[in-house]
Amino acid sequence: MTVIHAVSPRTGSVRRPIGGPIQGPRYGRDGLARTRRPGPSRPARAFTRYYGTGVAMSVAPHRRRPVTLATTVGLALLAGIITLWLGLVAHFGQIANGDSGSAAPVPDRLGVVRVEAGESLQDVAARVAPEAPVRQVTERIRELNALNSPAVVAGQTLIAPVG
Repeated sequence: MTVIHAVSPRTGSVRRPIGGPIQGPRYGRDGLARTRRPGPSRPARAFTRYYGTGVAMSVAPHRRRPVTLATTVGLALLAGIITLWLGLVAHFGQIANGDSGSAAPVPDRLGVVRVEAGESLQDVAARVAPEAPVRQVTERIRELNALNSPAVVAGQTLIAPVG
């Protein structure tokens, strides 16, 4: 057992760490305390030497088993099942969001509409064609009016499919 700090039973104070004699300051010829600086770890003009590549390599023995046909077939089946599952999730997600083909198509009839205060392009699309998918109506409005961005201004007139 190594004692790091010892407590005096009389005073209860912690004494200095045990591990060798404690040296006080050294005094020079002029009577002032001198501290010793540690010396350099290597000579000043010596170049740093590098041993090895600096890359840690494992020395543990690694057993490499060959990949069998059963492993390859099993992984291919697993990848196929995952792909099928993702496709089904995407398909049923579209049906749940109302993006399926059962929604009414974008109306063919066109009209001029005015953007109200606080409306976005999606709000306009929902107002002028409530039965059609908003995303498709928005794209049609952007196409008809040659809009580069979905930003619209209150009072702006737009050609839009109505119905």
